[in-house]
Order: sequence, then C-alpha cells, then structure tokens
Amino acid sequence: MTSGSPLSRRALITAAGAAGLAAAMPAPHALAAGTLPTLPALPPGSPSRRAFAAGEQLYAPYLVSLAPMANDVEDDGFMGGGWWRSPAAPYNTRVQEHVYTLSWFLTQNRSWNPYRGDSALLARLDAALGHYLGLQHSDGSWPEYSAGEHSLAATGFALGYLSKTHVLLKDAGLLPGRRSQIARALHGAMTWLLDPSNTRAWQAPIRYTNQVTAGLAGAALALRTNPDGTLRSRLNDAFARMAGNGQGPAGFFYEEGGMDMNYNFEVMLPEMADAWRQSHNGHLVTMARTYTDWLGYNLLREPDGSGWFCNIAPSSRTSTLAYDDTRPDPERTALNNQFVPLVPALGAFMSAREDLASARDAWAADPSPVAGLTKQNTSPRILTHAMYDEEYPTRSAKTRAIKAVPYLASTNFTEHRTDQGQDFLYVRRPGVYLGAYLGARPTSRARTGLSFLWHPVAGTVIQSLNDNNHGVWATVLPGQAPDSNGPQAGQFFGGSPYAFRFGTPSGSVVTDVEVGNGLVRRSVRANSAATETVPLILRASDRVVFTDGTVLSWGGSASATATGIDVHRNSGVVRIRWGAARNASIAAASLVYLRDGSRRMHILKVPHDGSLDVGIRLAY
Repeated sequence: MTSGSPLSRRALITAAGAAGLAAAMPAPHALAAGTLPTLPALPPGSPSRRAFAAGEQLYAPYLVSLAPMANDVEDDGFMGGGWWRSPAAPYNTRVQEHVYTLSWFLTQNRSWNPYRGDSALLARLDAALGHYLGLQHSDGSWPEYSAGEHSLAATGFALGYLSKTHVLLKDAGLLPGRRSQIARALHGAMTWLLDPSNTRAWQAPIRYTNQVTAGLAGAALALRTNPDGTLRSRLNDAFARMAGNGQGPAGFFYEEGGMDMNYNFEVMLPEMADAWRQSHNGHLVTMARTYTDWLGYNLLREPDGSGWFCNIAPSSRTSTLAYDDTRPDPERTALNNQFVPLVPALGAFMSAREDLASARDAWAADPSPVAGLTKQNTSPRILTHAMYDEEYPTRSAKTRAIKAVPYLASTNFTEHRTDQGQDFLYVRRPGVYLGAYLGARPTSRARTGLSFLWHPVAGTVIQSLNDNNHGVWATVLPGQAPDSNGPQAGQFFGGSPYAFRFGTPSGSVVTDVEVGNGLVRRSVRANSAATETVPLILRASDRVVFTDGTVLSWGGSASATATGIDVHRNSGVVRIRWGAARNASIAAASLVYLRDGSRRMHILKVPHDGSLDVGIRLAY
C-alpha cells in the first residue's frame, strides 16, 4: 500500500467513469420513495485466494459478505441485519460505521473486486450515508445507546470512518453533494470533540482514552482534507491534553480509571498509530514508548515461542487472555506496526515479517472457499488497518526486542508501580516471576491479589482471571466469595526473600507472600473456613500427580486426600504443597489458550479451616 496521501489511491476509479456513474444515480427523493437496487452476489467459485496480494487478504471475508451486508441497508439508509454493533437499532450511529466498508469496495480497482463502480452499491452507500448524517445532533455529536445520547464513542469513531469515507469518495469523484454534507458534519464533530470544556470527552484522568483518540485520528485526517487553522490549533492542544490525562504513571492508557489489555493494545494503540500517521504529533510516539515498557511486564512469553499470556486480573473492561506470537489477518493489533521503526521494543509483541508472510502463503494455498463474516463479528477497523505500508519487525529484530523484555533480560528485580490508588507489583527472582495487583479497583471486573506466576522454562503456570469468581488465585469464603473480588490494600516489606502482605478491608482474609529463588510461599489467615483456589495453566503434555499417586487426565478432573500436587513439564516439575493432607480437587475449566489449543485452565481447590500455608517450588 502507498502512504503518500491520506488514504491509498492505487487504481481508484477514473474521474470520468465516476462522473458518469454519479450522473446515472437516481435522485435522493426517488431512492427514498422506492426500493434500493439489489447488489448481485459474487459469481460461483469466487473469490480465488491466490488473487489477493499478501497484504490484502484481510479483505477476502469482507468481499464474501459485502452483498448480504449492503442488501440489508433499508430504504431509509439504516444498515440493518445486525452486522455490526448493538443495539442494532436505527438510532445507533455506530451501526452505520460500515459505510467505510461499502465505500472501499465501491472505489477500489482490484482484479478480485467486481463491485468497483457498481451502481447498486453506490445507491445503498448513498442511502446509508444519508441516515448516518441525519442522526447527528446540532452540537456535532452522535448517539449510540439512545436517540438523545451525545456519545463520545459514536462521535469519535464517526470522525474516523466518515473522514476516510470522504477521502475515498473525493478521490473517486463520487457523490459531491454527500461529500459536502460529510465535510460539514466532520467540522461540527471536531468542534464538539476538541472543546476542552466538553466534559463528555475530557476528564482528568480521561475515562475512555480509546474513544478520544479515535476522534483525534479522524480529526487529523479531516483537517488534511479540509484545513481549518482554528481547529488545527485545538487539535494540537487536544493531543497534549490527551497525553497528560490519558496515560498514567504506571504506563497504561486509562479505561474507566484502570488498565484494560484489549482496549489498550487492540484499540487505543492502533488508533494512536493512525493519528500519528496523519499528524506526526510527537506526543503519540512518547506515549507508545511508555506503553511498550508497560507491556514488557504484563505480557508473559511462552518459552516455546507460541504466544503471550496476559496479566488479565487488573483489566477494567474486557477479558483478553493471551495472544498468539504470529497473528494472521484479519487482526486487531495490526496497525500497531506503524510505531515499530520508532519504538523497536514494540516489535517483541508484533508478528515477525517472515512469520506473517508464511501464514499468508498458507492462507493462499488453502483449497477451501473463503468463509464470509459472522454477524456482529465484523469491524470496519480491520479494513482501515491496510491504509499504510506495513512496518512489521524482521524476525531478527523481533528476537532482539524479546531478549530485552525486562523479565527475560534480568533474573532479579522488583518493580512496584502505583496509579490511581492501584498497586502493580512485579517480582523477578531466578526461576520465578510473580505479579500482584492490589489496592483500589477502578471497576468491579478487576480482581485483586496474586495475578500470575511464570517460569523461564515452564512458562505461565498460574493466571488469575478478571470478572470471574472461580478462575482466581484467591481465598474463597463461603458463598463463593473470593477475597480477590474487592479491594485489598498492600504492605510491601521487601527483604530477601521479598515479602509483602495484603488483606480485605474487614480483615476477613490476610495473606502473606514471600518470593525467593524458584519459590513462592503464600500464607493465608481467614476468619472462617475457606477454600484456596489456584487457576493452573496446564499443557496437554503435562503429567499432573497428587502426592497420594492420583493422576489427573488433561481436560478432566480428579480429587485426592493429599499434601500437594506436582506438575511435570518439560525437564522439571512445579511442586505445590499445603502441609497436612486435605481433600483437594482439580478440574478443567472451559478456557483453552492459543491457536494450537495445547493449554487449558484447570482449577485447583484446597479446602481449609481458615489457616493455610502453601509453598510453590519451581524445580528446574
């Protein structure tokens, strides 16, 4: 893809052809009174996988679904059918964001795209744009969950999709009347978003940084298309304001006052990359560099290179558990590659160029038909990821970046970061890397306490979930009430081994932890009988044995009266001991990890009378 203009101009429809097509369009009032023409389905047997350039394979499932999606546009322009966002209601502006998808296929000349210049597609896009623009409030904002709402998300993302749609239509010479309307709508939306007194967008800290940043990216493109000195100055001020209030001292981007792996890595960072390509604002590179440092403590690499487990317990909104090392198209983190030349450390967490090429070769060679999209599981953002030349790291550059990840580069550090009353603790010692999340919770989804345990040979051994009262490393009181489902203040003593303590506000559970070389000790004191739960990540090749000889079958369950359990993995063993013999059990959860499905969560439960001392030794 070329990157010298706001959007790729490769093989756009000719101006003469565009003018003829626009002239052939029915008048808007005729469309509103009649039935929109039907977009024909793809010819049988198409598309051919080998017809797609490697970097454009992501368009294939959207091409297969384009006719059904476009034909669900109703006569009034509402994009029905439930393809994208909910509620699938006429007042929800976000449903209309696939106008970008329609405009891309309408205007782009590819051998595999029979819809370029199609009059039925143009008519349906025109109607959809009319509905989209008609939903805008007089103050420049758009609604999402109710007709009267002034939604930051709807307005921010509208700036992105409408500015990109405007460029495609402008370059193709299509719908000049609609383009004028889009330009006015974008001006109104920018006026609303960039106003520093607009408390729906701007707080300290910002509540939803991904939504603000999406709007800034769209504004940067809109102002390249239709310059405005006053709005340009406000945009520059907004970038500085976002940098000051959208990212905290711990390094993550704020989502409802906390971190969220999905929104940070899959939405915010790509939108920043888009904004940077359109504006070259230096704040964005600095923010990307700071966030990459944060990722280096919170993405846990599997020793076989298959992927990365997430420190998910602190996430405030969603529950992304792991990332494959190579992530084929279509993929939500793809646009992050734009930062790699300036932030090489980010390359550790991106697909390597050579590995992605191999995955694309395999896709092209697959003899099965291209599958269409599943309704709701679509996103116009996927298509905007292909706007710029790819900047994925080479395999060697990625390897260098991986070696520099803090817990891989060092075997002895303690990192303690605080942010909005939250404590993030990372303790690395030879043979062990332990994470804890303590203090206040920004939302009820976050889970406090010990959040992960990793070993350089065994990989991720324990992962505590968020928004879950079962898959947590916790002390569970009667009624399935884990101490992790609430704030737990931490006390950090240091020393060797490193010691810290945390407890519930009422003192119902107090936990002391020590971390030494290859060893974690956890001592729990509760005011009633309780159950220790440990969410183990087990591999299909592991051999798991209770101390009484009972063996667990991977994906199954087992129970025993035992003093501990051993997980034999690779050349070593993870030994978990809890002293006296107790009626313990372990059972598979539904969570299966990574593309190969070779890892699965199993919940270990150890009932006790309120006092329990657990030792975990990683013997490798």
